[in-house]
Amino acid sequence: MQREKLCRAPPTPRQTFCQKHGLMFEVVDLRWGVRSAEATEHMTTELCLEELDRCRKTSIGPAFVALMGNQYGPCPVPALIEEKEWEALQAQLAARPGDLELVAQRFRRDENAVPPAYVLQAPGAREASEPEDALASVLCSGARDARRLGLLTQEQWHRYSRSVIEWEIERGLLSSADGDQGATVFLREIPDLDKHILEECALKMVDRLADGCLDTDAQNLLSSLKGRIADTQPGVLKAHHLPWSRDLVNPQNKAHARYLKELGEQFVARANHQVLERLRELEAGRQELAWLHQEVRHHLGLSTEATRAFCGRQELLTQLGQHLRESDSHPHTALVLFGAPGIGKTALMCQLGQQMPGLLGRKTVTVLRLLGTSQMSSDAHGLLQSVCFQVCLAYGLPLPPAQVLEAHARLVQFFHILLHTVSSRNFESLVILLDSVDDVDSVHRARRVPWLPPNCPPRVHLILSACLGQQGALETVQQTLTDPGAYWEVRPLSGNQGQEMLQLLMAASRRTLSAGQTELLWASLPECGHPGRLRLAFEEARSWASFTVPAPLAPTAGEAMQQLCARLEQTHGQLLVAHVLGYIVSSRHGLSEAELKDVLSLDDEVLQAVYWDWTPPSKELLRFPPLLWVRLRRDLGNCLARRPVDGFTLLAIAHRQLAEVVRERYLSGPERARRHGVLADFFSGAWSQGTKKLITLPLVGKPLNLDRKAAPQPLWFSDTIANLRKLKELPHHLLHAGRLEELQREVLGSMNWITCRAVSGGIEALLDDFDMCAPHLDCPELGLVREALQLCRPALELRGLEKSILYTELLARLHFFAASHPVLVGQLCQQAQSWFRACPHPVLVPLRGFLQPPGGPLRATLTGCHKGITALAWSPEEKLLVVGTQDGIVAVWDMEEQQVIHFLPGHRGEVRCLKVLAKGTCAISASKDHTLRLWNLLSGREKFTIWDRGSKDPPEPQICSLHADEIKKLVYLASGAKVSAWNLETAELVFRILGDASDPWKCTAALAPQAVLLAVSEAGLVSLWSSATGRLQRKQRLSSIREETPTCGVLVQKQGKMVTGFSQGSLSLVSSEGDVLLEKLPEAVGFLVVSEDESLLAAGFGSSVRIFLADSQGFHRFMATDLEHEDTVETAIFGPENNLIVTGSRDALIQVWSLSEQGTLLDILEGVGAPVSLLARAGALVASASQQSSSFKVWDLSYAQKPRASAPFLDRTGLTAVSHDGGYVYFPKIGDKNKVTVWDVAEGEEREALDTSNEVRCLEVAEQAKLLFTGLVSGVVLVFPLNSRQDVMCIPPPEAGKAINYMALSKDEERLAVAYDSLVLVLDISPGDPCPVIGGPTYTFYTQLPETIASVAVLADYRVLYGMTNGGLFLYECATSKVFPLEAHGSRVACVEVSHKGQLAVSGCEEALLCLWDLQACKGKFEMSYTNSYCQGVQCACFSKDDKYVFVGLKDRSVIVWSVLDGALLAVQFVHAVVNRIIPTSDGFIAPARHGYLIRERFQCPSSRASQQDPLRNFKKAVWMVKSRQRGELAAAAGALQDSGSGSAQGNQSKSNKRSQVCLIV
Repeated sequence: MQREKLCRAPPTPRQTFCQKHGLMFEVVDLRWGVRSAEATEHMTTELCLEELDRCRKTSIGPAFVALMGNQYGPCPVPALIEEKEWEALQAQLAARPGDLELVAQRFRRDENAVPPAYVLQAPGAREASEPEDALASVLCSGARDARRLGLLTQEQWHRYSRSVIEWEIERGLLSSADGDQGATVFLREIPDLDKHILEECALKMVDRLADGCLDTDAQNLLSSLKGRIADTQPGVLKAHHLPWSRDLVNPQNKAHARYLKELGEQFVARANHQVLERLRELEAGRQELAWLHQEVRHHLGLSTEATRAFCGRQELLTQLGQHLRESDSHPHTALVLFGAPGIGKTALMCQLGQQMPGLLGRKTVTVLRLLGTSQMSSDAHGLLQSVCFQVCLAYGLPLPPAQVLEAHARLVQFFHILLHTVSSRNFESLVILLDSVDDVDSVHRARRVPWLPPNCPPRVHLILSACLGQQGALETVQQTLTDPGAYWEVRPLSGNQGQEMLQLLMAASRRTLSAGQTELLWASLPECGHPGRLRLAFEEARSWASFTVPAPLAPTAGEAMQQLCARLEQTHGQLLVAHVLGYIVSSRHGLSEAELKDVLSLDDEVLQAVYWDWTPPSKELLRFPPLLWVRLRRDLGNCLARRPVDGFTLLAIAHRQLAEVVRERYLSGPERARRHGVLADFFSGAWSQGTKKLITLPLVGKPLNLDRKAAPQPLWFSDTIANLRKLKELPHHLLHAGRLEELQREVLGSMNWITCRAVSGGIEALLDDFDMCAPHLDCPELGLVREALQLCRPALELRGLEKSILYTELLARLHFFAASHPVLVGQLCQQAQSWFRACPHPVLVPLRGFLQPPGGPLRATLTGCHKGITALAWSPEEKLLVVGTQDGIVAVWDMEEQQVIHFLPGHRGEVRCLKVLAKGTCAISASKDHTLRLWNLLSGREKFTIWDRGSKDPPEPQICSLHADEIKKLVYLASGAKVSAWNLETAELVFRILGDASDPWKCTAALAPQAVLLAVSEAGLVSLWSSATGRLQRKQRLSSIREETPTCGVLVQKQGKMVTGFSQGSLSLVSSEGDVLLEKLPEAVGFLVVSEDESLLAAGFGSSVRIFLADSQGFHRFMATDLEHEDTVETAIFGPENNLIVTGSRDALIQVWSLSEQGTLLDILEGVGAPVSLLARAGALVASASQQSSSFKVWDLSYAQKPRASAPFLDRTGLTAVSHDGGYVYFPKIGDKNKVTVWDVAEGEEREALDTSNEVRCLEVAEQAKLLFTGLVSGVVLVFPLNSRQDVMCIPPPEAGKAINYMALSKDEERLAVAYDSLVLVLDISPGDPCPVIGGPTYTFYTQLPETIASVAVLADYRVLYGMTNGGLFLYECATSKVFPLEAHGSRVACVEVSHKGQLAVSGCEEALLCLWDLQACKGKFEMSYTNSYCQGVQCACFSKDDKYVFVGLKDRSVIVWSVLDGALLAVQFVHAVVNRIIPTSDGFIAPARHGYLIRERFQCPSSRASQQDPLRNFKKAVWMVKSRQRGELAAAAGALQDSGSGSAQGNQSKSNKRSQVCLIV
């Protein structure tokens, strides 16, 4: 009854408590749910003790619970008696022939045991009537006599005299090395029981003899056991004293009911306490890299087990050892051992690892991973992480930093560089053995293995193993390792070696075979040398007793697996075997034992078979009896593999052949869907938390609604612990169960699921789920969601995986489609908004879409390099992008899979040039280290290295150009005053030309038609050489250019000429026949590019690009107007059909222009936040990169022909203004700054253009007065009414020729401040009809400073706050003509803003310093310094409508929120584009951003911020610091904010508030 009480206890106090701490709760009671005879048989006792050992080994917290009453219990019969022990018993029983005959009938001699033993047999028909207790009593009597004579030891005597209870308490408590840790004994005492011991009701509670009398010996043993527990482990005893009653065991008895209730509560409290204490101990003793030590121990343990019976392979081991020694001193390829499944590759790899010290030296570092046997070794990222950590620790190298671990491409690069570092430092040899690459998830899904280095440097060896014909993994590896010599086949053992192996296995298990059995074995397996098949034969043969007559063994592994299944079915029933194995194979990653028992408890078919001829023990719950599973598990033996995954041990099928047989035998047709359906029910939690499930049992005949007690399955067990098992398994089972609607609704269409999966498992795991499910669902909206997730990557890499970031990113991208796609996208947006409403922390909530939506031009933002990118080249045929970096790395990206497939180390300096050759299969790179390297892009192997050593210690060349002539097999490198040519096949130097170092060549070209090399020097000297021999043909001076220096050049191969740009804007066409001036540009030529067909030429100068069209004379101007930019243009590229040109500028913008529409600007794209210095195109794809950023973007130009969700406004000036609560945006018109574009945000189109007749410098909107103020370069302010077409008002400048720098309106819109260089006008705006009246300047004042005004703000009382370009900040009172200098910033004041009540002001500068000012006292309140790896200063700021917060736009493309009350940083949001200005709304702000979208957000801040999270907790190298003065002063200045109390701190000191301390996260 006590056991029943504990089993029926609700799951919340136990399972939920454990789940919140990342643990799985499992009750192991093998006697529950089975008949009494099964519960007491000898096999059950043995299994119970094994399970008890397993619990003590694996459990954290409670491991053993004993319920002791007044019964000692029966003594089990030993299952096996060794020969000497048997002889001693036989001698004592000789005088009792009947007892001896009883024992002899039940035990049989097994000669196959070493030493021989007597095995207990199941009772036959005649012995079945004999009770088991009689046999136990006879053995106990004989053992007692033998012990008295000294024939048996005390330990041997216990095997016959101890009851099951004492055996379990001895094993679980008294003999445990851990003492009472995890153990509890609940003792039920009835003080008055002795007085009523002879009553019938009392005899049921104690041990009785066969005749019904009290068993005093058993009672004495029970008393002795209780005394031992009290003496040795008193802390585990929990006694309960019950008064005697005749109906004591009746559930209706109040005392007994109270006892059961207290027992349950005490059990829960005790278990929780044990869990918490154990967790504290583990935390206190946790090592910094405990996970790595556990991983290494795991693989070493498996290695020891795999080599236990190793034999043979000596010839192969010798050959491998010789190969490793010979290749140790020079670069070499990795090795791959391949063979059929089960051929012995794992044992060979482990044996090879053990022999490495003898092969390469005793200090050789060996790293071994048996892939797929642990969580970290099952995916490429975890594998590389653990290997890199182990290698770094072994050699004393710095561990990989956090930013490397977060991006897989960076981790791959770190791994490759690490191998070269180990090699270059002359360390001891390193050997990395990776067994079974088939079991790495990403290998069989990919076309290549990107982390696999194609070449290993000296003293570094990489050895892999792969199965032949398994999942295509070997073929995938062959795409990277193309050398046939890298592959070594593992063949079967010889017949003699096979016999030796089997003999070793039998000896290790202390077993042998009879002559007949041995003959039968080898007759079934003639000349068998297949280790896998031999192990299966061993597992079968070691169970044979000498009196067993076995059936012939199956000759093949597949047939042996079929034979195994048939034998299991015969023992355990076909249905149970089919369902258990079917569930394990159907699982995605395996099942824990607790999960499997829960799943079987939900399987009605299994339960109906179990309870076919008897009723379950409980009327309230129904569970699968654990004993049935434990029996089956024992018989499965080594066919089950145990893998640590997500902190749990999961069961999986160890042999591939068995898994295939299970699929064929048990998972064909509808059975497969049924197995997945039950698993989906379990992982969805459909029948947990007390939800009952109907079932009809055979003996009952009517439906029963019973609780199955399945574990709860929430997405989150706690705020930080996710249900990883559910996240990984449920989508797989819903998909294969055919429950697609549920899959779409509960998984792919659930924001809770998406964020939980991404935060806990990474964005890649989430994308894999979408890729797995999307092809089976008829839902186009899934593509939008998946692409939106792809676009989230940059923010997640910058900020880390956090719920609020993912919710923000998805909502701000998918909101565009919420109305048009309501089924999935609309629901996701609603769920995101609901989550934000319940968010307990300060957060910015998107109210509309403002990030680039799916289907736009951006294909991907990729990060894989550590430093800036210096070269780009496409291999369009192979869809590869080759990237060169400042640290000398060449990375090859597969743009279909968007992942690095090769990191090509070797260069020790910046990569200057890249050229793709041989139809995209090869590339050559030139580096600052004076080397050229030719690479095979498919294999990743270096073909050769060329050292360009033309002169001793040459000066660093500023210009480097690379040319390749694939027809003549030559490559030319021009660098400084040197041109060299090499043979592309042999790498031999063909010629070298050395020029005048004082007059280096600036532009070079290889003119193929004329077979000429042409170069133009700094002084204008043109030199021509033979491109075949390097012989000088002639030199000549430029005739069309005087006193200009060449800056750039581009080859026009069809014309046989080179277009050269010069320092004063000249464009010259240079050829072997002379030169001619093409055009004179206004500024120095920055770059030149030609289209693919050489029909168009683009010349960049300053902030403009001019387009030219080819003709018979060269080129002529194509368009009347130039393509104007706001900043210097760095690069350009023509579109695929010459109808587009894409330009990149220094302000990080990428602009797309239509050439078919005479230079119409089609789009403005945001780069990577750094000057766009590189553009490269392949088809419709364009890659953009910067030398100042390690990220690059890939754009799809074909989007221009597709309809867009929302058209962005095209502003690149940053001079934007907003009216009508975000309904309209105003900005200078592209291509004509004398006009202002009025953009209708709702319609996504230009409504009209306002003519200003002069270039616009700044814009302001008076929302209440409905006026647009335009400040012009002429100094004039034009005022446009927004709601009418009345006359435009004009405010003339105070001085002619002075441009307006800044304008600002007071918060009540009654004052306008107009700032010039050193002059400020303050004007009144008065109500009028039909429009407001603006009079002449009310006040005019000069700053009297040499610096110019950078920003200005005006208050209603005619006070003006202005910041200067040098950082100066002043407050001017117009009424008194007094100026109050405030503390200066260290750099240009980017913005100043005043609060709505006029008491506070905020200023921000380019050093990312924000200051809060008390305008009444004219002194600072807070200084907030915010810096991170990307921050470039403040762009704009504003106060919230209630003056409680400051919203700040930063130049690092983020928005931050700052508390006015205490200076705390409340929120940081990455918005992917620079915010031009911020305008407060009633609940947040609107902000036009440079990528053309209007940001509208609500700021949500709980009234109490006691539990506020650190907004920078996921930033890398981000610091914010607040300095403040007295808090009481701030509260007085803030007025109605809230009373913050008086402070005692004086002066300018750091606050002690926990939210305003310095936070540094690296």
